[in-house]
Amino acid sequence: MFLLSATGGIFSALTLGIIAIAISIGGVLWMYGRDLPNHEQLSQYTPPTISRIYSGEGRLMDEFARERRLFAPAEEIPDLVKQAFISAEDKNFYQHAGYDPVGMVSAAVDAARGGRLRGASTITQQVMKNFLLSSDRSAERKVKEIILASRIEETLDKEGILELYLNEIFLGQNSYGVAAAAQTYFNKTLADLTLEEAAYLAILPKAPSDYHPVRQAERAIERRNFVLKEMFENGYITRAEMVESQTKPLLSVQSGHYQPFRAALPDRDYFTDEIRRQLTRDFGEEEFFTQGFTVRATVDAGMQAVAAGALRSALEKFDRNQGIWRGTGKTVPVDTLDNDVAWRAALSNVSVARDIDLGNRWFPAVVMEVADQSLTLGVEDIDDRVSVPREDIQWMRGDFFDNFEPGQVVHVRRMTEDDDNTLIRWSLRQVPEVQGGFMAMDVNTGRVIAMQGGFSYQHSVFNRATQATRQPGSSFKPFVYAAALDSGYQPNTIVVDAPIEIVSGGEIWRPKNASNRFYGPSPLRTGIERSRNLMTVRLAQDVGMNVVASYAERFGVYDEMDELLANSLGSQETTLYKMVSAYAMFANGGERVEPTLVDRIQDRYGRTVFKHDQRTCTDCDEFATLSAGYGPRIVSNRERVMDPITAYQLTSMMKGVVDRGTASRSVNLPVPIAGKTGTTNDAKDVWFVGFSSTIVAGCYIGYDRPRSMGNSASGGGMCGPVFNEFMREAIQEYGAGPFEVPPGGYFVKIDRFTGARLPDNASGENVVAEYFRDGDDAFIGIGGGVVIDGGFAMAGDLPLFGRGDGNAADAPVASEVETSTGRKVVVPGRATFGSLSSGGLY
Repeated sequence: MFLLSATGGIFSALTLGIIAIAISIGGVLWMYGRDLPNHEQLSQYTPPTISRIYSGEGRLMDEFARERRLFAPAEEIPDLVKQAFISAEDKNFYQHAGYDPVGMVSAAVDAARGGRLRGASTITQQVMKNFLLSSDRSAERKVKEIILASRIEETLDKEGILELYLNEIFLGQNSYGVAAAAQTYFNKTLADLTLEEAAYLAILPKAPSDYHPVRQAERAIERRNFVLKEMFENGYITRAEMVESQTKPLLSVQSGHYQPFRAALPDRDYFTDEIRRQLTRDFGEEEFFTQGFTVRATVDAGMQAVAAGALRSALEKFDRNQGIWRGTGKTVPVDTLDNDVAWRAALSNVSVARDIDLGNRWFPAVVMEVADQSLTLGVEDIDDRVSVPREDIQWMRGDFFDNFEPGQVVHVRRMTEDDDNTLIRWSLRQVPEVQGGFMAMDVNTGRVIAMQGGFSYQHSVFNRATQATRQPGSSFKPFVYAAALDSGYQPNTIVVDAPIEIVSGGEIWRPKNASNRFYGPSPLRTGIERSRNLMTVRLAQDVGMNVVASYAERFGVYDEMDELLANSLGSQETTLYKMVSAYAMFANGGERVEPTLVDRIQDRYGRTVFKHDQRTCTDCDEFATLSAGYGPRIVSNRERVMDPITAYQLTSMMKGVVDRGTASRSVNLPVPIAGKTGTTNDAKDVWFVGFSSTIVAGCYIGYDRPRSMGNSASGGGMCGPVFNEFMREAIQEYGAGPFEVPPGGYFVKIDRFTGARLPDNASGENVVAEYFRDGDDAFIGIGGGVVIDGGFAMAGDLPLFGRGDGNAADAPVASEVETSTGRKVVVPGRATFGSLSSGGLY
């Protein structure tokens, strides 16, 4: 009886104990199971992924992300990769229900025996920890982890859980997920990974820095080989495969055996960074850096290279003409120069531009020795030391001893023969202090095909094409003339070019022409061709600065323009981006065009979230059935910002700027080109913006902290060559032709100096064909109508310079032009101010 009683007592105690434990476990699970995160949201998992920018040809240009992750669906992840991670992290993954009691017991036993303390978390538990819980090491978090793991197993299948895990885990080097890690460590896709490479990735989740492929190579190989053994024991690979893979060295990008992924990408430049800046503004920074956008850029890679080269050449030419050596301002310790490894390591850590290719690639280098006739350099990526001869520094003041010391970091490039690229000598280079911007776009679509925001992006990320606000100077004048032409003025309307005094704010403003001369009554065309300031101010006064401001705002030059007369000469600041966009509307006949750096944006699922071109194709659905000789019609719904005849008149006048005006010496192209130079007071900023019938482009040059560039600096002389070099190639690529003449007008031969009408068969260098609206009277000119003086009174005769060159006293009283029939026609001589009646309009 005692034995039975004792046995019954033990059984009761055990039963009660088990019940108590079950109740305790149930209570714990109930207590911790409340208010847990919703695990079902993981079925709609959208991990942060990389946003990538592609060129129009589909070439990857750049990528942006906070976490570098390339999402890989479970079906695209090779079994080899899955098996490696399962063997390393959770060999019972396909058998357990989210948590592994056997693994927990095994881990506890190992710990009790004094072994290494390990977590025994399953892959499912790690998913719960990474997505829904914190990483703190506590019993409470472990219980919640188990509860959620069991729940998610009821919501997702094993492949779905594995997909979450293999895309979310951090594997070092800012790589999240196996696809990004394969690229980071081996520059391979998942499908291209070898067995030993997949095993290496599988050792990284616990502590990536502990298994760095170079710094911790021995430890990493040992752990990799353990994973290979586990894969064999789990039946995933054969013994022969295991043995062969275990003998392989650990070759990686970090060890230099593979090129890094970014080596195949172009250097980040102003174009892609401006896309980032604009899209973070439009979509939000969080969206852009995490939502995996696919961005199709408008850039033309070939034309972008031409733009960069043209602007850099102009900036370097100006800089070298100053004769001052500034260098990089960076040094390496002199005590490293005797050790090749040491100085190379020090140089590699110096932050200097490495993205410059002008003539040839610019290399960072260290001054090793300074001598009277040569400078010895150690050059990055060049095995032997190089020597720069004395003849290379003839452009700078002083000699080698005056300008250089050992340890200084400089730029150097090869100077080579044009025909066979043989080395002439090594040549010292420096990033110019003067800076500038360039931009080009399609006049009809607004697609920006090239943008260069400075000499070097790595030297300065500030984009001077879009972010620098500068005075446009005379390049603003076309908007004054556009306002006048749209207000009833005509190309041969006469405006007085004579001194003005304006009292403003208690001070007297006396605008003047760049030549410091005045030329008397002149037609509008001459005013814009010769960039006459005094004519422009009088015209703006007569038209009204409120009208001029409304035009500038309509074209997008300013958001809000101050109605000050000085602003008619471009004294209010704007950006090159806005100026080029506005000029495009002259070129396309007066239709609004919005500039864009992006053609299309798609989200991670391939859905289009932005498309720039909103034009419609009315016949595209029936394209295959269209009759021979007919094409689909593209219908534009763009807003008209100016009358097409005004646009053509202004274009014709700006074509004169290039043909015989302020840009005639620097712009010489085989197709019609129109444009306008700009040079501000003291030449602090110089501009040229111009266009063909297809492409508009603009350039500005100036110091970042505005100061005079000297008396010789001008828009035509500095920016004109940049425009010319770029457009020469752009014409080959995009074509161009005569500017389209809109209907509703007629041509009349006009003397471009006096504005007088000439016979239809007149010819000569001073004869131009002006376009007038139907119903407008072309008989204006001197003596034929009113003369605009802007209401500024002036007394007495003035010494006026005739026909833009000499003194009026030396000019002939009258001039002759010859008609096509050989008949001579006399054009009246230029009037002086005193020969015209005084006051009001003339």
